[in-house]
Amino acid sequence: MTVDLSPVQEYYKDKTIFITGASGFMGKVLLEKLLYSCHSLKEVIIICRPKRGKAPETRLEEMFKLPIFQRIKDERPEMLKRVTIYQGDVTFDQLGLSGESLKHVTENTNIVFHMAATLKLEGNLRDAIDMNLLGTRRALNVAKEMKQLEAFIHLSTAFCNCDQEVMYEKVYEFPHKPEDLMRLAEWMDVKTLDAITPDLLKPHPNTYTYSKRLAELLVRDHYESMPVIIARPSIVSPAAFEPLPGWVDNLNGPTGLMIGCGKGVIRSVLVNQQNKAEVIPVDYAINGLIVIPYEFNKQAKRPTNVPVYNITNADHRKMTMGTVVEMSKRINKQIPFNAGLWYPDPCVTTNQLYHNFNVALFHWLPAYFLDFLMLILGQKRFMLRVQEKISTGLGVLQFFTLNAWCFRSDSYASLWNKLNEEDKAIFNMNMNTENTEEEYMIECAKGARKFILKEKEEDLPRARVHMKIQWVVDVVCKTVIVGLFFYYLLKWTGVLAIF
Repeated sequence: MTVDLSPVQEYYKDKTIFITGASGFMGKVLLEKLLYSCHSLKEVIIICRPKRGKAPETRLEEMFKLPIFQRIKDERPEMLKRVTIYQGDVTFDQLGLSGESLKHVTENTNIVFHMAATLKLEGNLRDAIDMNLLGTRRALNVAKEMKQLEAFIHLSTAFCNCDQEVMYEKVYEFPHKPEDLMRLAEWMDVKTLDAITPDLLKPHPNTYTYSKRLAELLVRDHYESMPVIIARPSIVSPAAFEPLPGWVDNLNGPTGLMIGCGKGVIRSVLVNQQNKAEVIPVDYAINGLIVIPYEFNKQAKRPTNVPVYNITNADHRKMTMGTVVEMSKRINKQIPFNAGLWYPDPCVTTNQLYHNFNVALFHWLPAYFLDFLMLILGQKRFMLRVQEKISTGLGVLQFFTLNAWCFRSDSYASLWNKLNEEDKAIFNMNMNTENTEEEYMIECAKGARKFILKEKEEDLPRARVHMKIQWVVDVVCKTVIVGLFFYYLLKWTGVLAIF
């Protein structure tokens, strides 16, 4: 039976796609979308390393059991057989491929999506360079041997040029050369490298954005001889529509903050409420990635400079952080999480001193108290370890929650504008949808409950009752604490003796 294909689907017909980082959040969504919507493709090759004693094949089987692949199982189960998995790793030469596996990749691949990276903002520089910079060089070296390569899409980040107030869709120069840093990481010991890291990073806040910036320069330098393209998503948030509304599989970025605040674990955050929230739903980002090779190869003349796409939300859809905070509080009352530690009402401030005071009083003090109780009861202590992770996470995030940037995303917007109606229905990037931001955030809250916390919908009534009890406890405790504070203040100043 002949199936009518849209222009983008027609482009992917009989194509072989190679993906690094397919086991990550965006990688899973990309794999699912390619299999579901580009069903005329020939093959998707992914590499995966063994993890926790599980072979790559076992990890793939477990991945296919995730709810996001259910619609493929229901409607196009044969597509799962078009996935080929090889044991590989971007930290190994030739990506860990050799012999027949390397030959198969280099002789058949048409499109590469290089998505593998370490996302640890607090990670050390050697690991960041090995994964994000050397890993990119290794992927490029394999791609050079691909006889039918049409596009190499390098996934970067919109924040890699964070010293620029306005970020255009171009590669920015930087004094450090990628080759110099790769050599430096190879011969210098970790202790010495860690010691000079703060000076090397300036003006970057962490090793992630720094290594990603250098990787962009490396990719750009291959543009003359290879069809390389750079895609820069902003903070990737849960799915808006596909493959499931609200789908997410990690605690990075906004999801971690939502759960941490919603559970009452995070009691204070440094956020400038006037700044715009720079997030993009994962399905919007992935649809853009899929359309990019099609758009690149349909051009009559190749662009002079390496194509760069800032995959960010449209300006008219961006909410202020203050609006996000208030909306989140309102939604959290409708859709609370089960068994929170405290009533979810975090302090949002830009005052570092006030924030530190709140952290000491509402983060560290309860953590020490709970671990002390655990010690007395003979139970395993864990709250201090949790608090250390939260403190580290909030520390690296505050650069992004206190600063503002302006992203120019004309090339990304043009991807949507150039699609015909058929492709627009398949690869949705519509920034003028009638769906509201609040509807999206409700789906995010539901997704966090269902996919991360594994909480059931039938538990919601009990969770709402639990939150009301927490509110009463919170009010009583605050009243007692404030009352005692003023009592002892008045007693200390002698005012109380007058009465």
